[in-house]
Order: sequence, then structure tokens, then C-alpha cells
Amino acid sequence: MKKIGFIGAYDKTDLIIYIAKILTTLDKKVLIVDSTLAQKARYVVPVINPTAMYITEYEEIDIAVGFSNMEEIKKYLGVSENQELEYDVMFVDTDNIQGFNNFKLEDAQKNYFVTSFDVYSLKKGLEALIELKNVVSLTKVFFSKEMLKEEDDYLNFLSLGYKIVWNENRIYFPIENGDLSVIYENQRVAKVKFKKLSIQYKDSLAYLAEEILGDVSEARVRKAIKIIERGV
Repeated sequence: MKKIGFIGAYDKTDLIIYIAKILTTLDKKVLIVDSTLAQKARYVVPVINPTAMYITEYEEIDIAVGFSNMEEIKKYLGVSENQELEYDVMFVDTDNIQGFNNFKLEDAQKNYFVTSFDVYSLKKGLEALIELKNVVSLTKVFFSKEMLKEEDDYLNFLSLGYKIVWNENRIYFPIENGDLSVIYENQRVAKVKFKKLSIQYKDSLAYLAEEILGDVSEARVRKAIKIIERGV
């Protein structure tokens, strides 16, 4: 099972669900763990009987809410501590050092730092990494209207002294009112639809999905996105 971390104070819930949707369309079994302080998934993912800790299925994706660590998830699923979970990929969404440590994201196959360029998202996001004990490699995922070198430089400046190695590649998502409208509408109808998302947004989703899987071609990822767009 691949473990992928999404770290930062910026709202990552919908982004992670959309990537997971591409993976499930490619016949991958995916678990999303919401380990954020706000637990947004509790509010935007429909569930019949929410409890303090639960796993629900949404758009063929399993989503875990309220769990502090892997041991609690395994206990909930009736899996022994020595057993591997029966998922191809597990995404961990966190905005705090406890979530990073408890789900052992230091050992994740990939870790992404997701942020916009407002000062709160930058500084609060980095706060989750201030107590890192060992150096961690991170890939930047930027939500921005424009891809400015000054913004990237500012993040590099703020992260000086942190035990972070930034990967050279950066992934950009446009902040467009059209994309936000689609995302909000998807939340209201409790569906994941790609049809009205901007080309740039879908391109970035495709890039992330391909990078995470590693063994699936761009053509297959693009085909999966087309299937989601058609609602097949």
C-alpha cells in the first residue's frame, strides 16, 4: 500500500477526493484519512450515522474520519496490527504535527505541501512541520491566480531552518471562480463531477495522479478523467 501525505493549512479535502476519484476509476482501492483539526470531510462527505470515528464510502472511495492513528483504523476494520490494509493507496490529509507523526508520514512514498499564498496558509501550514525530527522531502502544490517566482521565493524564505527539502517540481492549480463554483456545486449534490472544471485544473489533477501511481501512463490517466467527465 502506498502512503501519500498532503500537508498544510490550506483546504485540501476536495483536491484529495478528486485525485482519489481518478485512482478508483483506474480500479485502485483508495482510503482517505482526514487527520486535520477541522475534519472538513465530516461536513462535506455524506454519511448516514456519523460517530466519533467512522469510515464511509463516497464515490467508491473509503474516507476515514476521527482516527488518531493507523492502529485505531485497523481496530475499526478488524485488521490485526501486523496486517497490511487492503488498499492500493492511502491519502493522509493533515495540518498538524501530531497527524504527521501519528500516521508516520516521514515514511510516506510522497508528501505534498499544499498552500495558497495568503500569509495564514503559508505560516500555519509550515507550523505543522516546525517540530520535524528528521529531514522530509516535500513537493509544493500551489493554489494561485498567477505563478509568480516571488511567491515561491517567499515560501522558501519562510521555511528556512525547517527540516525540509523541497523537490524541484512544483504543481500549480489555478484559483478560478469557475472551478470553485463547480467544487461547491459538487458538494451540494454530493457528487464528484469533472465536466465543468477548467482544463488547467484537470491537467494538474492528471499530473498528480500519474506521479502518485508511478506505473500508469498519462494516456490511461487522461482516459479515466474522460470517463469521470461522461459520468460513466
